[in-house]
Amino acid sequence: MAFAKRTVLFSKLRHRLLLYLVAALVFAMPLRNALEQHFIYFPEPLHEATPARIGLVYEDVTFSATDATRLQGWLVPGQTEAPVVLFCMGNAGNISHRLETLQLLHQLGVSVFIFNYRGYGTSEGRASEAGTYSDIAGAINFLNKRGWATDRMIFFGRSLGAAVSLEGSRHKTPAGLIMEAPFTSIEAMGRHHYPLLNSLLGWLIGAKYNNLAKIGELEAPLLLIHGKNDTICPPSMAEELYARAPQEKQLLWIPEAGHNNGFVVGGERYRDTLKQVIYSWTGFTTETDR
Repeated sequence: MAFAKRTVLFSKLRHRLLLYLVAALVFAMPLRNALEQHFIYFPEPLHEATPARIGLVYEDVTFSATDATRLQGWLVPGQTEAPVVLFCMGNAGNISHRLETLQLLHQLGVSVFIFNYRGYGTSEGRASEAGTYSDIAGAINFLNKRGWATDRMIFFGRSLGAAVSLEGSRHKTPAGLIMEAPFTSIEAMGRHHYPLLNSLLGWLIGAKYNNLAKIGELEAPLLLIHGKNDTICPPSMAEELYARAPQEKQLLWIPEAGHNNGFVVGGERYRDTLKQVIYSWTGFTTETDR
């Protein structure tokens, strides 16, 4: 009889623990989503301008991510037979806040495709790590259909976009990868900026964006750009990534740059480095150089 009572008690206890576990998971999922949206993604729905404001001819494009989410982007054509730079932006705003970058790349003679992640600008959906990976895969497919083979593409990502472009290069190898102001992982960023909060709640954030774990698999040549005064993604993260990246690789330090202004304060050195790697990786020459 005593054994039977203990068995029933154990069964009830196990059932109660299972209910607690289910309840914890039910409440944890909304909290996980809320934390990710609060700490990682900062989308803006309205475009402040278009490339026409700076005199660029462009095509407003709608295309599908690989999970069928409808996305929007801008295709700025370059010179005849030019390769295309697929630009992946950071985690804030939308593509209308990257007009200076569009202009800089267009001046190199290449075509440029920039797109809004899901939940940004007029793209549908809500941002997530898996979602952004589906987004860049859809962008690559779109460019393939427009006539660019992947080996005629440069993947260029800034900040969060560096992680997105790195993931894209793991599945389809481009002519080259440019990572500007990258971080090693979301976990490392949490430890750096919010050590106490990260120790308590870091496990709830599902997004990893673990560049450090992935970069050793990179098969494309790499240009890594980082500002020495970057207080968002510390320069030590660039050093870690560069050390783990395979050959061929190049690291451009911009001593006076912070996290968001390397392309502004980098000046001719920044522009000339982009031109050198893009042209060497693709064999492209401008019409004036021929």
